[in-house]
Amino acid sequence: MLDAFLIKGPSRLSGTLRASGAKNAALPAMAAALLTDAPVTLEEVPDLADVDTMTRLLEGMGVLVATPAPSRRIVDASRVTSTEAPYDLVRTMRASILVLGPLVARFGEARVSLPGGCAIGVRPVDLHLRALEALGARIAVEKGYIYAHVSRVGRGTGRLTGTTIRFPSPTVTGTENVLFAATLARGTTVIENAAREPEVEDVALLLTQMGARVTGAGTPTITVEGVERLSGTGPSPHTIVPDRIEAGTYLAAGAITGGDVTVSHARARDLGAFLDALRRAGAGVETTKDGVRVFASRPLEGVDIETAPHPGFPTDLQAQFLALMTQAKGTSRLVETIFENRFLHAVELARLGADVRVEGRMALVRGPSKLEGAPVTASDLRASAALVLAGLVARGETLVRRIYHLDRGYAAMDQRLRSLGASVERIDG
Repeated sequence: MLDAFLIKGPSRLSGTLRASGAKNAALPAMAAALLTDAPVTLEEVPDLADVDTMTRLLEGMGVLVATPAPSRRIVDASRVTSTEAPYDLVRTMRASILVLGPLVARFGEARVSLPGGCAIGVRPVDLHLRALEALGARIAVEKGYIYAHVSRVGRGTGRLTGTTIRFPSPTVTGTENVLFAATLARGTTVIENAAREPEVEDVALLLTQMGARVTGAGTPTITVEGVERLSGTGPSPHTIVPDRIEAGTYLAAGAITGGDVTVSHARARDLGAFLDALRRAGAGVETTKDGVRVFASRPLEGVDIETAPHPGFPTDLQAQFLALMTQAKGTSRLVETIFENRFLHAVELARLGADVRVEGRMALVRGPSKLEGAPVTASDLRASAALVLAGLVARGETLVRRIYHLDRGYAAMDQRLRSLGASVERIDG
């Protein structure tokens, strides 16, 4: 049977957790290893289902992925035997599309299944494909697969050519795919309206360590000077940036339960808009020497938020903040501008007693609500986290089903919540 969380509430959380490495930085870092025949060593790789999926995907191509320590991966793509990413693996994880750029850049060809992932709306890959076409790749989409290749010169491998690419809207994986492709392209590539997320900046740091020439990561304009080949990470491993979404989720858990939670290694600068919203809601927020602390200083007040690309309010923390607003006084308006179908958790929160109404891309939340435990079903990764947060304050037993979504983005969440004083048990559901 599928796993579920059985939560007995209400609880008040208190204590300290250490932020894990970011899933959304670890996955592209693993894909980046396809760009070189030298080993790439990564530290702070989180123990997640998505990391396991990426490992299986790479191993299916002939890549060796070693785990000499729990949070360390050594990725060796010196003997790639296939440039195909099959449907069976790609369908479960959208980040699989990140192998497309490296494969085309290094080998001149790729066959990648159209990606799957969370059911939070259409997330087209057309921006990736148009960008690769601008760099000189020929693209065809047939029978659910993306076929990409670069014309060969003589007996050599086809090589991409640098150009200027302007995204109509910032795209994280699109920016990363172009970054990968541009590192081995002839000439200069300029990415305009690039995604500014810390995870993009982190993968750019890795590429630079591997010998790429990248400037401007973390700004709207990234410039890449192509090189002939890349090396590995050398004697010093690349350390994955802390997971700001995981950190924000546990900080929200502290706030919703009226508790006092510190997430060490969390970087406040990566959570600016989220922490500002917590302050406006009345939570105490303190930046410590080694992390971020959130505590209940007074009753919460409803606030309005609107998701936006970084440095705006993260769409990946919208569901958790909506759960938090069920315990805030007054009416809160949450506007989702990134994905068109990301309020699936609202119906499940209503089963617990939340007063939530969805109007298109806006959710109206009236609180505070006295939540009562009930069986609920998760629809996606972050919705799962929102239901767990609500279960922490609901009276009685809350059963959160389909938590395999959670395992994609949160390592041992049940154990970590118990360490803060929650009553959470993983059971057959």
